[in-house]
Formats: sequence, structure tokens, C-alpha cells
Amino acid sequence: MILSIVIFILVYILLASEKVEKSVAAVLGAGAVLLFGLIGFEDVAKAVDLNVIFLLIGMMTCVAILAETGFFEWVAISVAKTMNGRAGPILVMLLLVTMIFSALLDNVTTIILLAPVTILITQLLELPTLPFLILEALASNIGGTATLIGDPPNIIIGSRGELSFNDFIVHLTPGVLIIGAVFIVTAYLTLKKHLHVTDQVRTRVTDACPKLALRDIRKMKRSLIVFGFIFAGFFTHHHLGVPPGVIALAGMGAMLLVCYTKSEKMLRHVEWDAILFFIGLFIIIGALEHNQVIDLLAKGLLNVCGDNLLLTTMVVLWGSALLSAVLDNIPFVIVMMPLIQKMLVSNGVAPTGDNPLFWALALGACLGGNGTIIGASANVIVSKIGERNGYHISFMQFIKWGVPFMVQSVLIAMVYLWLRYFV
Repeated sequence: MILSIVIFILVYILLASEKVEKSVAAVLGAGAVLLFGLIGFEDVAKAVDLNVIFLLIGMMTCVAILAETGFFEWVAISVAKTMNGRAGPILVMLLLVTMIFSALLDNVTTIILLAPVTILITQLLELPTLPFLILEALASNIGGTATLIGDPPNIIIGSRGELSFNDFIVHLTPGVLIIGAVFIVTAYLTLKKHLHVTDQVRTRVTDACPKLALRDIRKMKRSLIVFGFIFAGFFTHHHLGVPPGVIALAGMGAMLLVCYTKSEKMLRHVEWDAILFFIGLFIIIGALEHNQVIDLLAKGLLNVCGDNLLLTTMVVLWGSALLSAVLDNIPFVIVMMPLIQKMLVSNGVAPTGDNPLFWALALGACLGGNGTIIGASANVIVSKIGERNGYHISFMQFIKWGVPFMVQSVLIAMVYLWLRYFV
């Protein structure tokens, strides 16, 4: 247990110092826990979430194929022209669309789709790209909190707690709407002084012809049709019994086929360092889980509360948020769910959707991911997309933006839970 914690801390220090690449730090840590026998090789398959890996590879490849057609340039120019080159409304619209897409699809897919468009828009209007990308990642985590399918922790909570899609809509969406609205207003006010667009740039945008950006309309149409089937699969994957990652991987194969694109060429566009980072991090967190570190943390959260439901709710909310900022929230939620259910049964309370502990766990785990660059998958992906386009998001730079918004969101969630279930 101690050695697992030491390795995790050393990896975290390497990530924060940025002396080595994030993927290298994660792979070194994964190699260390395997070499020291802190997790069995056969347990690695359980620790690595293949659904996330398949989703990333599939969607990155599909987006690369669509990008070749000029589609994202067309969208960027069209959006900027529709808003008459006004940066404020564009920022608000991007954050709002990101939240909606993250709730209906999932936050990782949303970032893979919207980050390229965001980069092009900011370049077109000569706006600071990094704040836009970071805020978009934060917005995706907030939006993904609203529904059962928006964020992986919610899927786990829904499955283990036998909660329906409508349960999440009823109990989480109202709170997320408030959190999202406050976030957009705060983000706009924070970035307001950097949203100036010169008349020359605005004229250049309003006079632009978006259609000229399209390079291969035929391939674009085929790509969008395949995307339509992929999204339909995402919306219905619970009914189909097929994980989103499998749908994305199958969609990638279909798009490579119908667009006559060589896989070797397109797979170069996959952020392989991000894939390696996730695999390494999953193994390190798997070692913590295997050696009961996460179990110990989860029990510690609940043991301090006794049978005080209000106190327990707030401890679960803040504890989940803080731990999810530095750990992977998926194994934490897996451990917390049976503990919460056991505690409720011991106190003679039925573990139903009306109990605030489930929603405190969901809000804390999802919103807490905004705290650091490794707190949520969407954060890692946006940093890798940014780096590929020449925009490096440092560990401390993300914390500077993420922590204040995380605290703001969790504070609102705390008030929401109190008013909703205890007043």
C-alpha cells in the first residue's frame, strides 16, 4: 500500500514539474508498479478501461478523416461570420454547445469534435487560444454531469444503484443548469478584457465565404453520414448493450472503408501519447485500488460522519471532488457505491434515487475533475490537441483556471443539495 502511494506521488510530482512528458511519467509509473508486483499482470486488463481507449482511438481517427475535407474550417468561419466576429457571443455559444453535447454524448467525444473548431475560430479572430480550450474542457465536465451517459462515473452510479436515465435528469440536471449558467457568466467576465476583436479582423470575417474552405464535399458527406450512425449508436448504446468505445471503433472502420482512406495515414493523427498516458494512469490507479488505498480513503470519508445524513452528503460531495481532482474518479466511484449502499441499508434507509448521497457522489466526482489536468479524460485530450497545434497547456496553468471554477461549481452543488433534500 505504501509503495503504491509513493509511486503515485512521484508520478504526480513529475507531472506537475513538467520535467518529462506526461505520457513518459505515466508509463514509468505503470512500469514501476508492475516491476514491484503491486498489481498482477492479469489484473492490468481489468485496470485499463478499454472503453475509454477504444473511444479515443475511434473518434480521433474519424475526426481526422473529417478534418481532411475542410469541414472544421467551414464550421469555424460560418460560426464567426454568423456572430459578426464578436468574441463574447462566440465564447458563450461555444461553452453552451459544449455543455449540451457533453450531456447528450459524452465529454471526451465532445472535446475531440469541438477543440479543433475552437482553435480555428480563435486563430481566425486573433483571440487567446489557451483560455478558450481550458474553459471548453471545464464546460464539458460540467455538462457531462447532467445525464446518465455524459460522464463515466454517472454510468457506474446508474448501473450499481439501479438508477434510470430519468433519475439523473430529475435529480442532477436542474443543479447542473444553475452551475453551468454561473460558469458561463463567470468565464465571460474573467475573459472579457481579452475578447477584443479589431474592426479589420471583424471585416475580414464578415466578408469571408465559408464554402471556399471545403476541399472534398463528397468525402465530407460520407463522413457525416457515418458520424450520424455513430451518434445514433451513442444515444442508444444502453439499449443496444454495446459500450460507446466499441461503437466508435466500428464507426472508424466504416469511415475508413466508405471514404477510401488508408488506415496507416489516418492513425498518425491519433494522439498516441495521450493513449499511453491513459493506459499508464489506469495501471497506477489500478495498483492503488488493488492495494486498498482507494478503499481506505472512501471508508475514511464515511467513518467521520456517523449517521448524520447532511454531514455525510457534504463530506461525500467535497471528498469526491478533491480526490477526483488528483485521482481517477472511475475506480473511486466503483469503491464508493457499495459503501454508500451498505451504509444506507445499515441505517434503515432504502438506497433509492431519492437519496442525496448518490447525487453528491455524482456531482463531486464529475465536477472535481475540473481541478487538475489529469482530473478528467477531457482535460488530457484538450491538452494533447492543443499541443499538436502549438498550444502547450501546463499543469500549473490548468490548475490556475480549473481550481477556482471547480470550487465555485462544488459550492453551488452544495447549496443545491441542501435546498433540494434538507430544507
